[in-house]
Amino acid sequence: MENLYIILVIILFALAISDLIVGVSNDAVNFLNSAIGSKAAPFKVIMVIAAIGILVGVTFSSGMMEVARKSIFHPDQFYFYDIMIIFLAVMITDVILLDMFNTFGLPTSTTVSIVFELLGAAVAVAIIKILDKGESIQDLGTYINSAKALAIIAGILLSVVVAFSIGALVQYVTRLIFSFDYKKSLKYLGSLWGGSATTAITFFILIKGAKGASFMSDDTVALIKENTLAILGFSFVAWTIILQFLYWLFRINILKLIVLVGTFALAMAFAGNDLVNFIGVPLAGLESFKIFSEAAPGVDPELFSMEALQGKIKTPTLYLLCAGIIMVITLWISRKAKSVVKTTLDLSRQDEGSERFGSSGLSRSIVRSSINFGKIVRFIIPKNIQEKASRQFEPPNSKNGIDNDAPSFDLLRASVNLVVASILISFGTSLKLPLSTTYVTFMVAMGTSLSDQAWGRESAVYRITGVLSVVGGWFLTALSAFTVAFLVALFFYWGGIITIGIGVLLTAIIIYRTRFIHKKREEKNNDKQAMRELVDENNISLKCANTISKIISDIKKIYTETIIGLNTEDHKLLKKSYKAAADVNSQAKLLKDNLDKMIVQLKDDSIETGHYYVQVLDFLRELAHDISFITGPSFEHVNNNHKALITIQTEELETIKDEMSSLFQSIKDVIDTNDFVEVDNILAKQQNLLSSIESSKKSQIKRIKNQEVGTRNSMLYLNILSESKNLVLNIVNLLKSQRDFVNYTNSNNISNPNP
Repeated sequence: MENLYIILVIILFALAISDLIVGVSNDAVNFLNSAIGSKAAPFKVIMVIAAIGILVGVTFSSGMMEVARKSIFHPDQFYFYDIMIIFLAVMITDVILLDMFNTFGLPTSTTVSIVFELLGAAVAVAIIKILDKGESIQDLGTYINSAKALAIIAGILLSVVVAFSIGALVQYVTRLIFSFDYKKSLKYLGSLWGGSATTAITFFILIKGAKGASFMSDDTVALIKENTLAILGFSFVAWTIILQFLYWLFRINILKLIVLVGTFALAMAFAGNDLVNFIGVPLAGLESFKIFSEAAPGVDPELFSMEALQGKIKTPTLYLLCAGIIMVITLWISRKAKSVVKTTLDLSRQDEGSERFGSSGLSRSIVRSSINFGKIVRFIIPKNIQEKASRQFEPPNSKNGIDNDAPSFDLLRASVNLVVASILISFGTSLKLPLSTTYVTFMVAMGTSLSDQAWGRESAVYRITGVLSVVGGWFLTALSAFTVAFLVALFFYWGGIITIGIGVLLTAIIIYRTRFIHKKREEKNNDKQAMRELVDENNISLKCANTISKIISDIKKIYTETIIGLNTEDHKLLKKSYKAAADVNSQAKLLKDNLDKMIVQLKDDSIETGHYYVQVLDFLRELAHDISFITGPSFEHVNNNHKALITIQTEELETIKDEMSSLFQSIKDVIDTNDFVEVDNILAKQQNLLSSIESSKKSQIKRIKNQEVGTRNSMLYLNILSESKNLVLNIVNLLKSQRDFVNYTNSNNISNPNP
């Protein structure tokens, strides 16, 4: 029997390693977004600093491990078997949920997930015990530490409001002092700001976090506590002087230094606060097994009380360091971590552009209410004060257009993000509250973005929708974590070792499958990034030609496969074409959305070139619409199991498909070579194809009159012919516009004004 529980402990630790990997992938956003978003240092330097912060921070997390053992439920009310079922259900649920959120690039809370998983699994086992004993459901409070659980949940929810409010307030005051043109002010105030920021970080991480450190004795903690004011005063004076001398002697950018120190501090605070989310449960399981194995031989695990878990247990530093090493390795190799970071940066970036999220009724109402409230505030505050404040919030204008490699926000906002988040998280850790680092860092970033007026009227509804989506995902995390852990615990309790094995196998399969889902999402994002980089190239006409050529090739393939799929009633092929058409539509839309950036990059005397480029994108967008209007109805027709096309219709479409493929290939070859001498031949092909389409349309009208085909058949067929005609017209117009764009660009030697 004991060997069985050894296997269960091994499974717990295997799940802990998986949980560390998926957990760090999600939580990397917490300490990387500010440094990466502001480009404070090369990526590798940022990663090294974060890695050191994690390794130091894990040694401060020993005191937090009590959360997994006794903060959510009363261990003395459960037996050893009950405890192991709870812990296994929690770990399997946690790995699956976090991996799903990482796959779709959404930052969620590892703290909320672990708290609600412990709550859900404990409630499930407690209900079973209540039913077995014939007790009332009102006795659930005997098993669940409802007061502590509610305090933790309330602390997490309160942290959302507090983090957003404090982040917005501190950023507003900071920007009011330094403005966007902060380089002049930093000469005199930079060291004071740096000294204050570093002292605040020192206070909350060292002094408040010391009592949770596994390597500090009680005497050391008491000594630090007694000399708090002296440490604070010395820290402020020392850091202020050091930073000022570094600026005078080496011209070191103080804000960059603050951001890097803040990244270290936040990584340290993250490890100190969130490590319990990943290994707290497995360590509690190991401790439970030790207690059980030291009991008298032959003790029944289903009757052995776990009262001993209520005592204070010091977590060995070696375990913490091993966990930290796994976290550091994951930080370097995880692709999903970069996806989660990107979501936060997209919602907090200073510039406008293509938005990841759409608008919603709620976000529009919030923006409208904010505008009306702003009018009231402007009416109350004197105009001279408004004008002075407005000057401090005027972002610098780039005379050279928009740089895709520019930071998402400046170093001043990055420093505020890190300092405020570090303070809040470390303070929560000192109170033994497992605050959600994701909630805190995300909401601080959103608060500072709001104060910095990054959410202008051009982007506010989309950014707010994004924030609401992420926050809604947090509530979904809580509900999903509780429900899934509840069901898994019931499944394990009644099914025993066989169901546990099935659960572990399913977890491995799910993680394996989500890797492919994430890989496909990455490929789509890479295509979108390539679209954005169009405005960054020296040879604009060449890059434009390559992009157009790729989209034409995609449309040609989609059209061919759609006709084949419709003629053969191939549901899978039509579904594939339908999705591919949606991707092409998205690419064309992205090019159109970035039109202003492209035009800004052109020379001042290139109005005519800009006009031709706009025409190219217009026709490209029309082509994307045309192919969508063909694939959509075709897929819907077959998907709804309507009657197949008759033989003569399939033959006509085959002829049109072959002629269309030939036309598209000829146009692609011309664009690839920039040799437009074949345009006359292409125009001849166009006329032949249009004649074929018109002939098929007349034949279809005859069939309708003779009642050879039904209504749905006629609607679909005529729609395909009509949109095919539009494809032919738009592709040739695109070719002409591209010819004019290339000829004018070459004749005027127009390229990037700042090669």
